[in-house]
Amino acid sequence: MAGNTFGTLFKITTFGESHGKAIGVIIDGCPAGLKIDERFIQSELDRRKPGQSAIVTQRKEGDKAEILSGVFEGTTTGTPIMMLIQNQDARSKDYSHIATKYRPSHADFTYQEKYGNRDYRGGGRSSARETAARVAAGAIAKLLLVHHGVYVDAYVSQVGELSMPPLPHDIEIDNIEKTMVRCPDLELAEKMITHIKEIKKQGDTIGGAVCAIIQGCPIGLGEPVFDKLHAALGKAMLSINACKGFEYGSGFSGITMRGSEHNDRFFKAGDEIKTTTNHSGGIQGGISNGMPIYFRCAFKPVATIISDQTSVDEDGNEVTVKGKGRHDPCVVPRAVPIVEAMAALVVADFLLLNKVTRV
Repeated sequence: MAGNTFGTLFKITTFGESHGKAIGVIIDGCPAGLKIDERFIQSELDRRKPGQSAIVTQRKEGDKAEILSGVFEGTTTGTPIMMLIQNQDARSKDYSHIATKYRPSHADFTYQEKYGNRDYRGGGRSSARETAARVAAGAIAKLLLVHHGVYVDAYVSQVGELSMPPLPHDIEIDNIEKTMVRCPDLELAEKMITHIKEIKKQGDTIGGAVCAIIQGCPIGLGEPVFDKLHAALGKAMLSINACKGFEYGSGFSGITMRGSEHNDRFFKAGDEIKTTTNHSGGIQGGISNGMPIYFRCAFKPVATIISDQTSVDEDGNEVTVKGKGRHDPCVVPRAVPIVEAMAALVVADFLLLNKVTRV
């Protein structure tokens, strides 16, 4: 199976399965001399881990990252960094009833057809459990970005029909972690939580959207043809399980605007050149322009529902499939740190490509 590595200079390779002994990540290309705050890495994993609230899966995983290489006396050495996360609460028996059945909208059928076998226990590599390794790596990328004054924040902007106004949002970043749904609009957040709980009681799931803002990104990141910064961000986001859409800047709302409305006019602010508006989302010609970068990701409803669905088995026989075990009724609260991690990995990579070679 190819496709387990992401990045060019700041490169990560994740490994492991949802119900295997462990999952983990190898980071290659992290500069030497970076101070590693293991408590920060753990805090990022805690934001993604299961069992953290009443509106997420109740699988109980500590998600403790153990650094096995690449760090000496709390500082990166420039050699590959390996982090391991043990699986502690895998209940493979919860999946025995679908060992030969294809779950609707899961990767069961495509994996079987492509590889001739599949790990039916939670989906193996197709499970969102793999994203814990990304978050661990993203935490190190964030530590690198802080040295360059770059900060990445994400938040839930929509659950079902409950939505914040169109982008861009003027938000209180400190409000994001004040509720279990991670929406900075605290009044709307309570409505989202109630809605998710109602959906969960019905044995169903609901989709939503996660927005992100990257502040402090220097001018000049990205290449103008095939390696555009927004293209890399789009690939990163669409690699996340359940992500079905990506837009940056004005996105699809720009369709209804005229050029005279949409154009970001330049002006001089002290020694800097800025734009009066930011419909470009901080990226023009595939290159960062120094303005805040913002984007939105659409996440589908979780495919596993606690209701009967018709499907077929490996022999093509019609069967009934019903989810068992522990599953998220809505993925977006736990997707927030994953979106941040993937964005941080992209920007860290582009910083190194832009000739940043040391902390």
